[in-house]
Amino acid sequence: MQFVTNGPDIPDSLLQAHEEGRVVFFCGAGVSVPAKLPDFRQLVEDIFKQTDPRKTPQEEATFNDCKYDSTLNLLEHRFPLGRMAVRRALVSALTRRSFPQSATETHSALLCLSRTHDDRMRLVTTNFDSLFELAGKRDRYKFPVFCAPMLPVPKNSRWNGLVYLHGAISRKMDETALNRLVITSGDFGQAYLTERWAARFVSELFRNYVVCFVGYGINDPVLRYMMDALAADKLQGETTQPAWAFASFVSGQMDDKRTEWLAKGVTPVLYEAKVLKNKKQDHSLLHKTLIAWANTYRDGVTGKESIVLKYASSYPSKSTVQDDFVGRMLWALSDKSGLPARRLAEHKPAPPLEWYFKGLNENRFSQSDLKRFGVTPRENGDEKLGFSLIRRPSPYHLSPFMMLFAGDHHYTQWDEMMINLAIWLLRYLDDPKLLISFAKGGTQLHPYFRNMISEKIASYAKLEKEGKTSELNEIRQHSPSAIPGPQMKKLWQLFLSRRVELSFANGEIVPWKRQLGAGPLTATLRFELRELLAPRIRLSEPYDLPSLSGEEAENGQIGMKQLAQWDLVLSTTHARSMLNTGNDERLRRALPALFDDLQLLLRDALDLMKMMSDGDEVPDYSHLIQPSIQAHPQNRGHRDWTLLIELLRDAWLGLLETEPLHATQAAIAWFQLPYTLFKRLALFAASQDENITGEQWVSWLTDNEAHWLWSVETGREVFRLLVLRGKDLTPDEQHQLESAILAGPPFTDNVYYETDEQAQWHQCKRIWLALAKLQSSGLALGEDASVRLHTISSMLPKLKLSSNQRDEFSFWMGSSGESELEARFNSNPAPETWQALIEWLREDPEKQWMLGDDGWRDVCTDYFDESLKALLYLSESSIWPEQRWKEALQAWSRDEMPTKTWDAVAPLIHAMPNNTLQALAHTLGWWLERCSKILASHDDIFKSLCKRLLAIPLKADSDTLVNGEPIDNPVSEAINHPVGYVTQALFNYLFSNDMQDDDLLPSWLEPYFTALCDVKIRRFRHGRVILASNLIPLLRIDPVWTKAHLLPFFNWDNPSEARVVWSGFLWSPRLYQPLFDIFKQDFLRTVNHLDLLGEYNNQYISVLTYTALDMGESFTDVEFREAFNTLTNEGLETVLQALTQALEAAGDQREAYWANRITPFWNSLWPKSIERITPRISELLVQLILSAGDAFPAGYKLVSAWIIPVEFLHYLINLFLNSGMCNKYPKESLDILSALIVDQPLLPDELSICLEQIFMGNPTLEKSQHAERLKTYLRRKKG
Repeated sequence: MQFVTNGPDIPDSLLQAHEEGRVVFFCGAGVSVPAKLPDFRQLVEDIFKQTDPRKTPQEEATFNDCKYDSTLNLLEHRFPLGRMAVRRALVSALTRRSFPQSATETHSALLCLSRTHDDRMRLVTTNFDSLFELAGKRDRYKFPVFCAPMLPVPKNSRWNGLVYLHGAISRKMDETALNRLVITSGDFGQAYLTERWAARFVSELFRNYVVCFVGYGINDPVLRYMMDALAADKLQGETTQPAWAFASFVSGQMDDKRTEWLAKGVTPVLYEAKVLKNKKQDHSLLHKTLIAWANTYRDGVTGKESIVLKYASSYPSKSTVQDDFVGRMLWALSDKSGLPARRLAEHKPAPPLEWYFKGLNENRFSQSDLKRFGVTPRENGDEKLGFSLIRRPSPYHLSPFMMLFAGDHHYTQWDEMMINLAIWLLRYLDDPKLLISFAKGGTQLHPYFRNMISEKIASYAKLEKEGKTSELNEIRQHSPSAIPGPQMKKLWQLFLSRRVELSFANGEIVPWKRQLGAGPLTATLRFELRELLAPRIRLSEPYDLPSLSGEEAENGQIGMKQLAQWDLVLSTTHARSMLNTGNDERLRRALPALFDDLQLLLRDALDLMKMMSDGDEVPDYSHLIQPSIQAHPQNRGHRDWTLLIELLRDAWLGLLETEPLHATQAAIAWFQLPYTLFKRLALFAASQDENITGEQWVSWLTDNEAHWLWSVETGREVFRLLVLRGKDLTPDEQHQLESAILAGPPFTDNVYYETDEQAQWHQCKRIWLALAKLQSSGLALGEDASVRLHTISSMLPKLKLSSNQRDEFSFWMGSSGESELEARFNSNPAPETWQALIEWLREDPEKQWMLGDDGWRDVCTDYFDESLKALLYLSESSIWPEQRWKEALQAWSRDEMPTKTWDAVAPLIHAMPNNTLQALAHTLGWWLERCSKILASHDDIFKSLCKRLLAIPLKADSDTLVNGEPIDNPVSEAINHPVGYVTQALFNYLFSNDMQDDDLLPSWLEPYFTALCDVKIRRFRHGRVILASNLIPLLRIDPVWTKAHLLPFFNWDNPSEARVVWSGFLWSPRLYQPLFDIFKQDFLRTVNHLDLLGEYNNQYISVLTYTALDMGESFTDVEFREAFNTLTNEGLETVLQALTQALEAAGDQREAYWANRITPFWNSLWPKSIERITPRISELLVQLILSAGDAFPAGYKLVSAWIIPVEFLHYLINLFLNSGMCNKYPKESLDILSALIVDQPLLPDELSICLEQIFMGNPTLEKSQHAERLKTYLRRKKG
């Protein structure tokens, strides 16, 4: 908590201890500096001035060594009447006639902070002045005073007052009073070592209170004596409370100061002290902080409310370490009274919702904060515990009972703070970000909050119904996002009705299947399956979340997709793979009995999709997601919810065998449902069930202007129906159906076509396909239908039925896995002769292409010569159809086409005008890169095309998007940019020749690469990525050019450029001694810029590790040690993974590799600090030593202090079991297992086997303490 800008950040644990009355401030000379009183050093100088200004050499040396108490001790012993003279000089130096009000502001603040809620005061000072008493008089605050050596017992029941630990001065002091002052080293010896009255007080003080030092320096002798006394107590087994100290540092020395204080056993609360012109330090931040803290504490809750008011209208942002106003806000809001939180909830205007995302919802609290929230922490600690203000442990009086059952009161009760924070969030019910965050949180709303939201939405609806416009406007004025619009109401209804996917509610299908296999299908199993397969809506952020305050919102035109991106899912993830109906005969037999349940589930799914649509009509895309109701390879199962379709289909087929009448009735009922998917199911059923008469299904196809006959959504099922049941039609039914087919599709389908001629072609093809499918059933077509089929076949001789039923699908997934829109019958297909192609290509290429796959790519591949002739003919007339060229180049870039096309196409492209070249830059660059690997001719054209493409002023930014945002990955951008294509093509061409070391870059190529190093042309950075990825080959081929042009970019003086080349190098790094000798310093500096490398930072860490293992001669241990010390703990995890990989790669030489590489690495380079010991690092260290072979015992001995418990044991226990170490090295294995296992809730079954192997390897270990504890753990967990 920072009370002043740039001031010290007071830890929450110290603030909480202070709130609880457990903190005692221990004040030194620094608190009296504003009163112009001397600190200890200056006090000694003043005493010498009044006694003997000349110091002896011994006194001078002692004084310069900051041993001020010893200096005065020497003075006392040599100066006549030294003891009394020194003390009278001290009194004189600290006595003033008066002090201004400002002189005692800090003292007043400390008096306030030392006053507990029960009006007791506990404060200790080693100062001799009476400024605390003066401050008390000015504040009209009376308190007892205790002066050494008559000190109170530092316990709550026996201490109330100010303690002068080393004595106090007054104007009239006799020798007895002067002798009681503790000022020289002899005095300190008596107080802390011989008589020990001060030591006893300090020891008891530290045992009972959290001590906070104020006004002391790191070398203060007072602090030294106290900490020595404390250390002596600790050696005797005494326990003490934490000690804190406000400590200053000058710029650049913060870490050093922290280390120094921590070495003394004191945690510093650091602040920066500016160095003034007179070389003194400015400690005003300390005094301002104490005063601000006291003001807040004095005001109690009101002070914290003022903090809320101060920042409520601000947006939380990343603040500097010196100005953590977000921390101040959270500290204020955490007050247990809930009043500051109420201030937030009631603030007008509504505080920004960002406070929820960037403050309340962040895990800023740990175990040390538990007491603040009324929770007693565990004695052995829980370092992994992290929580936020709105997700935190609850005190026992608000916690539910531990029970064998759960009821309505199983939820944690709320405190006042949580209630008020929830009230504030109700002011954002029209902001989709809030609801989406709840959905992504994966948990149910608390019943209180659910009711609050429901009641609030209902209250708004009531106001709207009653026409209370003024009240609604008042709400909107102060809370613009409070009243949800129509679509937001839908989303809240979904969420409140538990129809939004929740990650924690992931049902288990495997146990359900196990129960099904153990007995008959019961009602309870049916109910459970309905829960497991219940459809849900998965919500996430929209691709473009609009501002809802514009005209669209006012007109109510905000669509659901603008509020949230949604998908239909099932309650159980991976339900399809877990059910695996194809291999479960028991489940297949049970499906007919589940028919009604499955039908209801599918209906629910479609109802949810309807609810999420923007209009009344629900667009049905099931034909794209599940192209075929009948089982077919085109059904890829990418969406789990389509499992409901397949289960319902299979249930119906099973029903058809056992209860055919029921199946027929169900299928007929399907067609009456208002969803296309059910009509598809009905048409499929008609193709399988002969009890569904021809009259029935023909009427389905011909009613409503034959809508379902021609609908693209039902096409697959209609064609299957015609093929499988067409032969069974009666003459009347056949005539009715053929008449509908001959009438053709409705003209509404023709709006996509430019001319009536195109529409007629489209109609003819669709009529032909329907008639051909009907004829393929074995039905003899009627005369009119037969003539029409023959006529169209004559007009379009290429038309024929697909052998794989591809023509029945509106969407086809090819064998390559690439998705292609199958619309061969919706556009004018590309002819196969060059003469016909010339006229075909003259048409508007863009609009022609938009109609779908018209076969042009296939012509370019299968009839390459014809397609090239047509393009060449058009080029002679300066006609360059860009879209057709793009498709041609795409086709010519695949498989073996580059070899086939380069020789003939390159001259034509060489003649292409620049504007066309620019339009084709991406496709042409890709084709050029593919061809560069096989060039056998036209070398000059290749070089010219590369030069022309590089000269085109293309956008520097990539068009590649991730989640709707431009990608921020230098490598991905480069390999998808024409400059990257060309650069890689140049490398391909270069290495197509047998290059040797020091061959130098060819004279024609060097200018290309040099140009790519021009930072003024932004798009060339993509080329530098490719250059950097080839850094080692370049250095070997042309070291002079590489050192002069490319390697300078690796210097981090220009971070944006360095990031580009380092990403390229780390894309595929290798170790090369000469390279690391050259850019060693840049390589080491990279460790300070890992945040800029993104996904390549782990690559760097691995390279750093391998460099340390294999190229240590190029670096010093100091250099490596600094680099590894800079890494985060997550970075060290990567180091351990790299070490394990290197060790495993050593094969039979693991023991030698451990001794010669791993051990020196650990001893010399691995950071040795206790905060580096984490469960994950412990886990990885165990994996490392398990890979060490017979060096396992030595490995354990080396890292044993780093092995601590881990949360998930299964993987490690399996490794132990499979390694054979338990039997081979039982003692070490048992020690490791004991260190790993404490009281984890999940017990690995393999642990008992490991213990058996250990006891077999060394039976004496079975009675050991470790073994007894683990056996007890096993018995307890197994029940």
